[in-house]
Amino acid sequence: MKTMMAKESQIERKWYIVDAEGKILGRLATEVARILKGKHKPTYTPHVDTGDYVIIINAEKIKVTGKKESQKLYRHHTGYVGGLKEISYKTMMEKHPERILKHAVKGMLPKNILGRQMMKKLKVNVGPEHKNHAQQPEVLEIKA
Repeated sequence: MKTMMAKESQIERKWYIVDAEGKILGRLATEVARILKGKHKPTYTPHVDTGDYVIIINAEKIKVTGKKESQKLYRHHTGYVGGLKEISYKTMMEKHPERILKHAVKGMLPKNILGRQMMKKLKVNVGPEHKNHAQQPEVLEIKA
């Protein structure tokens, strides 16, 4: 018996909607990354993007455990000398809460072209509204 390898033409993609209200950041991010990769499907193939689309709503209502709310830092470098920038979790949550979820999920995907392709299938929204009604997303219940 041969191992089945999915081809790009054979992949059927679904749309899922996830409510982040009251969910813990890391646990939600791992489940979303799993769906974006396609590991929940029997046709999963490591070198092909077999994953589905995910819409996350209520990104501003995500929770973290422990002292992360006051101690967690997001760092990036501008490319210039002395250009290391640090933003605390609390500041990031006030200004751009959707970036927190995107950053967490991106860290759990492959660091190559395939991972960037998977990230394009993630839509994060602040508030309960989203603009992908035409795709008829299924509600995906992720346990807290």
